[in-house]
Amino acid sequence: MKNLWNDAEAEKLVEHYAAKGIGRELALRVYTTRLLGGDPRLVLHGGGNTSVKSKAVDLVGDEWDVLCVKGSGWDMGVIEPQGLPAVKLGALLKARKLDRLSDEDMVALQRANLIDPSSPNPSVETLLHAFLPHKFVDHTHSTAILGLVDQENSEEICREVYGKTFGFVPYIMPGFDLAKAAAEVFEQDTSVIGLILDKHGIFTFGETAEEAYTRMIDAVTKAEDYIAKGKKPAAPKAALPANLAKPAEIAPMLRGAVAVDKGEGHFDRMISDFRVSDAILDFLSSSKLGELAASGVSTPDLSIRIKTGPMALPAPEAGKLGDYSKVVKEHVAQFAMDYRAYFETNDAADDVKRTMLDQMPRLSLVPGVGMFGHGRTLKDAKIASDVGEMWIEAVKGAEAIGTFKPLSKADLFPLEYWSLEQAKLASNKPKPLTGQVMLVTGGAGAIGAATAKLFADYGAHVVVVDLDADKAAESAKKAGNASIGVGADVTDPASVRAAFDKAVAVFGGVDILVSNAGAAWEGKIGEIDDALLRKSFELNFFAHQTAAQNAVRIMREQGTGGALLFNASKQAVNPGAKFGAYGLPKAATLFLSRQYALEYGPDGIRSNAVNADRIRSGLLTDSMIANRSGARGVSEKEYMSGNLLGQEVTAFDVAQAFLHHALAERTTADVTTVDGGNIAAALR
Repeated sequence: MKNLWNDAEAEKLVEHYAAKGIGRELALRVYTTRLLGGDPRLVLHGGGNTSVKSKAVDLVGDEWDVLCVKGSGWDMGVIEPQGLPAVKLGALLKARKLDRLSDEDMVALQRANLIDPSSPNPSVETLLHAFLPHKFVDHTHSTAILGLVDQENSEEICREVYGKTFGFVPYIMPGFDLAKAAAEVFEQDTSVIGLILDKHGIFTFGETAEEAYTRMIDAVTKAEDYIAKGKKPAAPKAALPANLAKPAEIAPMLRGAVAVDKGEGHFDRMISDFRVSDAILDFLSSSKLGELAASGVSTPDLSIRIKTGPMALPAPEAGKLGDYSKVVKEHVAQFAMDYRAYFETNDAADDVKRTMLDQMPRLSLVPGVGMFGHGRTLKDAKIASDVGEMWIEAVKGAEAIGTFKPLSKADLFPLEYWSLEQAKLASNKPKPLTGQVMLVTGGAGAIGAATAKLFADYGAHVVVVDLDADKAAESAKKAGNASIGVGADVTDPASVRAAFDKAVAVFGGVDILVSNAGAAWEGKIGEIDDALLRKSFELNFFAHQTAAQNAVRIMREQGTGGALLFNASKQAVNPGAKFGAYGLPKAATLFLSRQYALEYGPDGIRSNAVNADRIRSGLLTDSMIANRSGARGVSEKEYMSGNLLGQEVTAFDVAQAFLHHALAERTTADVTTVDGGNIAAALR
């Protein structure tokens, strides 16, 4: 592993923070913390921690000896000084005299002694940092180190690699007990430059930031070199089908299988993130894949990301996807049953009241295809995939020198069900559409953009489809929540298929379709050009059919229902003069929505329409408003607010109607009119 310390870069950061009143010690602590956090082989998504012992002044001007330690929730790769909250060191050291300290009391002690009460919670390993006397302390979960400690004879291997330069700490769950044990191991030989924590990771320390960092890199490099020289032959490769199914063919069925069935047709859906590389495919081809996956996680903190470990599936054969769907469901059911048994067995060991988490896997390994990370959001799914890649690296290292034997699941349980983590999960309330994927056509227009933004605000990941790819991307960016923009011509079936394929590739599937794209042309129906009428039908009817066909195909593969939402029009039930070329295909689309409701209700797929009228948009342009108001002999303002409420209807009002239908789980074959009130257009 390369040592990335650079004197010039370090001094540049010191100068940068000096201008903000931050001292040299803390600035250098930030610098090396970022160096460590920037390498996923060392720390990943909030893992690891660092500290520096220094001095700080409180709000009344008193100076204290403090420990500046990584705060909970901060990513080491992008940490700022405020991500290393200062805690009064004296109180932390005094805690060592206690016989026991609960996790809740430990957190309370640390918070009570923060110099700045608004700081984040200090790391759960704050006391371990405090009990070591060194000025700078670094802690990582290096995959190479895990290759050494995830062994039956881990201490023997570590002694072979490091001799007496590192202390060895048997596994203890992070917290007060581990902090005391680690300090005692250090005090048995104060000449050590770090500590190896069995099944967990590594600590290094020094009197300067550079010294502690360099010792970490050197130690990890030794582990990497030792693993590289491993002579244990790799397990034989498993046989794969000659014709493998593609990721896009199995992603929806897998995503549907890992959705949490809440009963009565309601599902807590997952987002899926697909990963593939030569390294991943090579690992997944091992005949030991199932055994390795069942062994567990490479370091205990990963349990909050991928539970008790990955789920290994068999390789899928092209042309036999119906059979493979059943296999996937069987494997998910087995994973859930095993997880339930794991919870019930370990939960019964004491009187602590716990709430079982869902039993769905967060990482699926598919030989010949790749790896799928699952999560309630795309961020969570990507984290699971990131963890999966590092899990693979750690397991490969362990297998190269011995046999992968991580922490037992009985010992893993207290960390996954740590009381503080349970409290955090209980307070994390998902949004109504969390875990769902919505695709909207005409997504860069007024109604489409408003709908994309509203659905994203309610938790959905949105695929914004528009003829103009740049505008689609811009609309997706404004919507937020990791939404994506896709350029597509909705009158071209191949282009529509590609847009849905993109949704599957990025998110794993589709749950909601808002078929919104459309355009209007004026002219008397008996005089309009036949080609123009056909053009209108292509966009205002057949494009809706093509989008719905693709959505239904994916929804049925997922098996978790879904919602088809069509933008019809007031013209479908109350035709206006010179608007026949628009109203006729829209009337067909209105009945198309009901046909889908009739035929796919048994699949849990709901189909509803929204009739909107007089919405300022790319369809109802300023010039068209002028023409239509002139045709009726009223002012533009009167035309736009010519309804029972006397109010202009906006794109946001239409978006709210679409949202209503997305959330109305017992409504299908319905039409919602959004026009401010027009008796002539009311459905009878």
